[in-house]
Amino acid sequence: MIYWAPLLHFYQPPTQLHWVLNKICDESYRPLIKIFRELPSAKVTVNINGILTELLWEHGKKDILKGLAELAERGQLEFTGSGNYHPILPLIPQREMKRQITLNHETNKRMLGKVYSPKGFFPPEMCYSQEIVKPIIETGHQWLIVSGIACPVEWPLDVIHEIDIDGQKLAVFFRDDILSNKISFQGIDAAGFLAHLAQQNGKHKDVYVVTAMDAETFGHHIKHWEELFLEEVFEALEPVEHLGQRVKQLQLLAKEHRDILSLQAKKETKEIEVVTISQLLDIFPRGSLIEPKPSSWSTTGEDLKADNPYPLWAEANNQIHQLQWEHMNICIDMVAKAMKWADNENSKYYANIARGLLDRALHSDQFWWASERTAWDINLINKGLMQQTEALLNAYKAIKTSGASDEEKSECYYREIAARNFRGKIRDLLFRE
Repeated sequence: MIYWAPLLHFYQPPTQLHWVLNKICDESYRPLIKIFRELPSAKVTVNINGILTELLWEHGKKDILKGLAELAERGQLEFTGSGNYHPILPLIPQREMKRQITLNHETNKRMLGKVYSPKGFFPPEMCYSQEIVKPIIETGHQWLIVSGIACPVEWPLDVIHEIDIDGQKLAVFFRDDILSNKISFQGIDAAGFLAHLAQQNGKHKDVYVVTAMDAETFGHHIKHWEELFLEEVFEALEPVEHLGQRVKQLQLLAKEHRDILSLQAKKETKEIEVVTISQLLDIFPRGSLIEPKPSSWSTTGEDLKADNPYPLWAEANNQIHQLQWEHMNICIDMVAKAMKWADNENSKYYANIARGLLDRALHSDQFWWASERTAWDINLINKGLMQQTEALLNAYKAIKTSGASDEEKSECYYREIAARNFRGKIRDLLFRE
């Protein structure tokens, strides 16, 4: 058998606009849920960050949360854990990692209910370093997914390797980057994808393939791709007895823009089964203890050679990235001091505001939009900087009104001045030609 485990990553940043969210829901999220509802054998692993479940709730999109929960109840969908505000985990302290993971679990449990019980973990942007493993294990996760480029050994087809930290093991799955990117950029169609899967087992009795991509790829980034690719693939893998009425419905709808894979094609796909990633744990044996390479799902081989594992968020030669992280690290440190030193009602009030603001300010998008490779948007860079500034403002106010010593307050004042300097340099760079 060839076991295919697809993962879809649902995410929108805390700065997202209502009209954009509305468009994505109509073009991508609702059509995807409809496909899974109509094809009961289709399965998927879903990562949805807590900030998006909050946005969907606050913007009146509760039907999407209900639809995802219903699919999970039916056993077609499993959820993963992640960081609540989509931070780049390897670039923040472990205490912040664990806080983000815990917040994500609490938020999604509240929004999705008892069906939210993740076994696996999706690190935002698949950014991996050894430092993220301990918080993932400590929060009860059994497996982790990372980019294929992180694989340090021969490609695993029929075993599941593990990471060991202080005697505790975490199963690790590697995304098939080439196949996933072909799907994401329309480099392969449904028939070609199924043919590719059918050729994977080779000399192995049973093998598995894991693909992962943004959910928004389907219908939002690529119009009708949820129908032209996902729906066709899932239809081909649906048991024949389930397809009779389905085929009639599609024929009646006269979808001239796509070809329904014939029932005869079932003979070619009978050895392919779609599963959730967690199901693979019960099918395949454990392999070796390994250590994946620090990387992301946007890291290239050249990046690894240059020791540049997170190029779209912390590019070694990107001056704005470097300044953003200088500023962010001051914010993180000042909020930690505010929470530690707040010792009266007034200082605790501002410290708690700073703490909540910092959680949101850690999101990855502000760095992505400062990447010189893929994107550039001065407003979205500045929005992130403003969020950091508000966290710092309240942190310093908490420290000033606390019982901290004059020397400690003076040190924090100079750090606040340094942050102002970094902000000025960042904004100066936003006006470059």
